Order: sequence, then structure tokens, then C-alpha cells
Amino acid sequence: MHKTIRTPTLEIAYLERGAADGTPIILMHGWPSDVHDWDDVAPPLAAAGYRVLVPYLRGYGPTRFLDPATPRSGQQAALGADLRDFIDALGLPPAILAGYDWGGRACCITAAFWPEKVRGLVSITGYNIQNIPKAGLPSFADTEYRLWYQWYLNTDRGHAGLIENRRDFCRLLWRLWSPNWNFDDATFEATAISFDNPDFVEVTVQSYRHRYAKAPGDPLLEPLEDRLAVQPSISVPTINLHGAADGVGPSHESDHDGRHFTGGYERRIIPVAGHFLSRETPDAVVQAVLDLLR
Repeated sequence: MHKTIRTPTLEIAYLERGAADGTPIILMHGWPSDVHDWDDVAPPLAAAGYRVLVPYLRGYGPTRFLDPATPRSGQQAALGADLRDFIDALGLPPAILAGYDWGGRACCITAAFWPEKVRGLVSITGYNIQNIPKAGLPSFADTEYRLWYQWYLNTDRGHAGLIENRRDFCRLLWRLWSPNWNFDDATFEATAISFDNPDFVEVTVQSYRHRYAKAPGDPLLEPLEDRLAVQPSISVPTINLHGAADGVGPSHESDHDGRHFTGGYERRIIPVAGHFLSRETPDAVVQAVLDLLR
């Protein structure tokens, strides 16, 4: 059973385990996935006495916008603001944040701009804040090839395809991004239900268009986007986990991410694991969180 909390923008659904008075640990899922990313991470942390919170991002599962007029934005500023607002709505003391992909972006932004809310950060794949001013610059062919899904979602055909074939599309990405993970149909379907959220498609499409300046952002978030454009440093203690077999962001892409972290930084390459690292090697995530709590 999920709980809900209202922020200025959303009614955020979340799972909670552990002691109500324990140090909070917030686990943020990626795209296209959901709270099941942390099924094997949350229980041992809760059993150790911590308060473990796992929210559904905007556009996923039971999370809903409060106002029909709010732009269905998936831009990075929205993700960071949502996590900040979630922490504030629950009145949490400084928390450990852990996340990857979209969730990792939210964690990095919150740690960069509101470090007083963050005790430590486990950032899967490293510095997850997008460099939007440089997003339009060409890269090496193998990088461009891996981003095919982003180009697809920047077309009308891609928008229609995500509406009609969202499960097929997302299942393919799971296979490509975590080539050593042999997930079954039941595992995928348990998460794919979250893609039936009425805002999933629009939030997704806006995200992948906004990062290339092909879609406008939420006007209320533009000041935050302007601050993100300078690639802010992160001053909280951080452990970067990167799967050696990540099919969308190879581990060499975070080789130099340490320059963005000023509060203590350690990088760990996890053998065999791909993009969905918390599902494939949950023990590595649990250990990183516990190391930050020492």
C-alpha cells in the first residue's frame, strides 16, 4: 500500500518502510521504471533501523498533478523541485538520497541547491545534471547511436509510438540498457503498470524535447533551469556507482565527474551490472548507503 503527500504541485505517492524516527533514506527511480527499482534495496535498509521512502516520480503510478493547468513537464528542474518539495512536505531532517537516471538527476539537483536537506548522496552513473546549453553539440557515433530513443521521441511518430506501444518500447530499452539482466515478464509488468499514468507520455516527451530546446519549459521553473545551466557543484559526501555494462551511459562517461563534487567523492564501477543497477546488484547500493551513514 502506498501513502500520499501533497506538495504545491503534486500529490506524490510513495512507499515507506522502517522506523518513523530513523534517519531518512530517499530512493528515486529512473525512466522508464518505477518504485520496484528498490525492492531489494529498501528492506535491508529498513531492517537496519532507517526510514526508507520511495516516491513515484511525476507521470508515474499513482502520483498526480493537483492542477490540470500545470505544464506536464519532465524537465530536470521539475524533478529537482519535486524532490525538494517532497522533503519539505514530510518535514524530514537531512536525508541520504540515492537515485539513477531521472531519479538520480533529482537527487543531484537537490544536493547541489539545497545541501542542508541532504546528508549524503549515492548517485548512480555520476553527475546526473544535464548540460542543456551543450546538448545540441554532436558527439561520437557510438554515443549518438545509443541516443536513438531520444531522437525518436522528438518526432511526431515517436510521440504516437509511445502512446500506442509504450510497453514494447520500454521493454526494449530495459534489454538494451541492462544486457546481462534476465528479467521475466512478471517483473516487467509489475513496473509497466506505472506507465499507464495519464501524464506518463506527455511528461516523457516534454523531457526529451526540452533538453534539446525543442519544447518550452514550465515558466515557473526557468530561474532554476538558469542556475542548472552553469553545472553547479555538489558539496555533500557522494558515492558514484556505475554499472560496467550500462548500455545507455557507459562507465567511461563518468571518468571525470569527480570535478563536480566538492564534499568528498568516491567512484565504484560495478562489474556486470547495467543501467538498472539497483535491480541487478542491490547489495552494492545498500553498501554505498550504509557507508555514507558511518
